[in-house]
Amino acid sequence: MTENNYDDLLAKAICFAAQQHSGQVRKGSNIPYIVHALEAAAIVAAMTEDRQVIAAAVLHDTLEDCEGVSPDLLHDLFGEKISSLVMEESEIKQQDAAGSWKDRKRMTLDGLNDPFCSKEHKILTLGDKLSNLRAMYRDELMFGDSLWERFNQKDKSEHKWYYTGIANALTVLDEYPAMQEYVQLLGKVFPDQ
Repeated sequence: MTENNYDDLLAKAICFAAQQHSGQVRKGSNIPYIVHALEAAAIVAAMTEDRQVIAAAVLHDTLEDCEGVSPDLLHDLFGEKISSLVMEESEIKQQDAAGSWKDRKRMTLDGLNDPFCSKEHKILTLGDKLSNLRAMYRDELMFGDSLWERFNQKDKSEHKWYYTGIANALTVLDEYPAMQEYVQLLGKVFPDQ
């Protein structure tokens, strides 16, 4: 692919994600959801020049959170690599299953700890989760512990377990400033008690 094709691909991903996330906001705020997708992509872009990985970061929540978006649609519009990365980053939601939050998070951690998990997938995960931690840190400064009431899982210690597990699974990325920021924010959002 030429540079222009990569730029066209990225522009197409941004337009598609903006359309699909239209009207959605981040939990407990009025911040348009697309801001998270773009922030995740900016974090990813600081770690790789691969426009397909950056495009996957823009699209990472479309399959999980947008009605009418399917793996086949993503494949048709964006190709195998991008659709596969988005599928790897997406959680399978089992709305009625007991303990489904913990089960989904455990599956995510298992996938990241799999020896065949690609570095690209780990970079994509770091972009997503660092964006989340930034928002948690900012909102905890503003709202204190009431922040955790906005989530389906309201137990802060469960979030600490998950985000610590993410850090442990992403140690291959320790050289990147984004990973160093993640670890610092982890200690601020979830200090040892």
